[in-house]
Amino acid sequence: MMDLLHDKPQPIVVGDKQFIEPITSHGVKVLSIGFFAEVNQAIVWRGPMASKALNQMFTDAYWGELDYMIIDLPPGTGDIHLSLVQTAPLSGAVVVTTPQDVSLADARKGINMFQIESINVPILGLVENMSWFTPEELPENKYFIFGKDGGKQLAQELDIPLLAQLPLIQSIRESGDAGRPAILQEDSISKKELDKMIDNLELAVNKL
Repeated sequence: MMDLLHDKPQPIVVGDKQFIEPITSHGVKVLSIGFFAEVNQAIVWRGPMASKALNQMFTDAYWGELDYMIIDLPPGTGDIHLSLVQTAPLSGAVVVTTPQDVSLADARKGINMFQIESINVPILGLVENMSWFTPEELPENKYFIFGKDGGKQLAQELDIPLLAQLPLIQSIRESGDAGRPAILQEDSISKKELDKMIDNLELAVNKL
């Protein structure tokens, strides 16, 4: 999705220590486990191995100066999540859901996990993805395929900010396949909604 399918991180020496240098694409520094495996290779790891790899992304990578570091986590409340909160001083967490009940159940558990007293990571807000489908030829139409306002209602119930309701639009998939993020599509519905999400997230961070 960042046009990095065939790129490999290179070593960099800083001071007297060798680090991994993240790859930069569209002004964003990126590291992924996928960089260290072949395209068709399955990465079959137990929890401790995945947690060790996550820690290496902090300790063995040279990130330099950053505006924000965003860590994309899998759904759930497992080893990776616990390792992360124990390793990094997190400013907060953003929970992503879709409107249907099965997704909202996972989102609710994720929010509750971060709010446990021993973890206590602020919830910056909730993003509702695939909120409605808008066909390219009918940009004013909305079809609520996965239900309507499920994420919005959950955010209201738990008193957390709703950062965005992002539509399901074909061009988002196409831009991801092409390696050019949808937010770079000027005057598109997806860009406008993503810009709103970023503005709301920045406000949430600044309130901490």
